[in-house]
Amino acid sequence: MLTNWKPDKPFIDPFCGSGTIPIEAALIGQNIAPGFNREFVSETWSWMDSKVWDEARIEAEDLADYDQYLDITGCDIDHRMVDIAKANSFEAGLGDLIEFKQMQVRDISTRKEYGVIVGNPPYGERLGEKKAVEQMYREMGQAFKKLDTWSVYMITSNPDFEQHYGKPATKKRKLFNGFIRADLYQYWGKRPPRQPQGE
Repeated sequence: MLTNWKPDKPFIDPFCGSGTIPIEAALIGQNIAPGFNREFVSETWSWMDSKVWDEARIEAEDLADYDQYLDITGCDIDHRMVDIAKANSFEAGLGDLIEFKQMQVRDISTRKEYGVIVGNPPYGERLGEKKAVEQMYREMGQAFKKLDTWSVYMITSNPDFEQHYGKPATKKRKLFNGFIRADLYQYWGKRPPRQPQGE
């Protein structure tokens, strides 16, 4: 929600893990209510008329836009996580609406333009991981440099992220991932040229 992504733009999560960010993007993109396909404890409350829940579900169904085309990709270096992400996407009722691939961040490339990359990369908090994670940040910066029309949003607690990525962020926003203080590093891509207005 803190990005400039709209459903008509391509979307990539290079560190998708179990698929949370791409799945959330797809639900937002098709205006599907959170928890639409699950049950809630409040449905069993005797003092609440079941008609309230029925009406809420009908209203949510009417507001969903299942015809909205989406171009969403989730990537992860671990093929097991890619399989889990696919299963979670089906569980969320999205079927194969999202494309999941096993891929390292340094190999991400596309000819598409004006897309959005959102990721929650490893932070390098554990002993022995720091150097590998910093190298991965450098490789990410190199790979994304070629995508100059794309906007990049990365959440990390590493205070030296910009230095390793190779570029200062356009904007930085403080967030918390659980109890871990993190920053959302925002790199805004070039804007599409303005279309001449009709007379």
